[in-house]
Amino acid sequence: MLRLAVPSSGSLHEPTLSFLDKCGLTVSRTDVRKYTSEIPDLPGVTVHFQRGSDIPLNVESENSDMGIVGKDRFIESSNENSNTEIVIDNLGFGYAELLLGIPDSWIDISTIADLADLSIDFREKKTDLRIATKYPKSVENFLLKSGINHFTIIPSSGTLEVAPTMGYADLIADISSTGNTLHSNRLKTIQGGTIIQSSSCLISNSNIIRSDKKKLDAAIGLIENIEAHLNASSYLSVTANLKGNSPDTIAKLVLSEKLTSGIQGPTISQVYSKDSSRWYAVTVIIKKKELLSALQRFRKLNASSLSVSKPYFIFQNQSKAVEKLLGKS
Repeated sequence: MLRLAVPSSGSLHEPTLSFLDKCGLTVSRTDVRKYTSEIPDLPGVTVHFQRGSDIPLNVESENSDMGIVGKDRFIESSNENSNTEIVIDNLGFGYAELLLGIPDSWIDISTIADLADLSIDFREKKTDLRIATKYPKSVENFLLKSGINHFTIIPSSGTLEVAPTMGYADLIADISSTGNTLHSNRLKTIQGGTIIQSSSCLISNSNIIRSDKKKLDAAIGLIENIEAHLNASSYLSVTANLKGNSPDTIAKLVLSEKLTSGIQGPTISQVYSKDSSRWYAVTVIIKKKELLSALQRFRKLNASSLSVSKPYFIFQNQSKAVEKLLGKS
C-alpha cells in the first residue's frame, strides 16, 4: 500500500481533507481515534494521520511514502542528501509566511539592513541578537544570506510572541498568515524580513515509490487527480450559440478572436432548432481571469444563450508532477 501522511491536527488538518475531497480523493475516516484510513476511490492507498512537524521526517525515513505538509516544515527538515522531494509545489491552501518579528519600540529598525547594523552594535557591546524560533535552520540560513553574522538562535517549541517581553529573546521568527498575532504582542515586521513564503505541498520519497510498481501506480493516480484539479481551478468552460452556414464558418468566426478561441480551439456541434435556422453550440475552455472579456467578444459575434460552468478536472497529455516522480524532469 502507498502510505500517504496527512496532518492529524493543526491549521492544515481540515483544509487537507477538504482539498482531497475536491480532488475526488475523499478520505474515509469513520473513527477519529484511528490514525489510519483509506481513500475508497483510490485503492492501494493508506492514509496516515500524523503531526505536521513529523511528516517530512517520516517520509524521509521511509515510514511514509508521500505526505501533505507546509512548505516551511519541509524546507526546515530537508538537507542536501535528502531522499524526499516536492512533487507538487503549491496545493492552493495553507498560505503563510515565516517572518521576523521585532519589538515595535525599535522605531529606527524598519528594514533587514537596519537589523544588520543593529547586530553590529550588539556585537560591539559584547553580545548577540537573540532570536527565538521553531525554524532554526531556515532562520540561520536567511540571516547569513542577509549579511547578519552576529546572532544567537534560541530554539523554542512554545509560544514565541512573548519571548521579547519575557526577556529570553530580542526578536522572533515565526509563521504568520495575517500578522495579527504579532501586532497584538507589540511586534512588527520589517521590509525584507520574510524568510519563507509557504503553502501546502505534496512531498514524496520518490526512490522508494519507483522501486515498487504497486506503490508507483497508486502514486500516479493520486498525483494525476490532484494536478488535474489544480489545473481546472484556473479555467472555465464557456458555451455559446452562434448562427452560421456550417461548422467551418463558425470555427473561422470564433478563431478570429483570441479570447473566443479558448486554450486549443472550440468544440462545435449543431443545435437542432424548431425553425429552419442553422445554430451551432460553441464550447471553449478559457482562463478564469479572461471571462468577462471573452463574454463581451462572444456578444460582438452575436452569440446567444451564453453559459459558464466550472470544470472539476483538466488532465493534460503529460503530468509534470508524474514526470518528476519518475525522475524524468
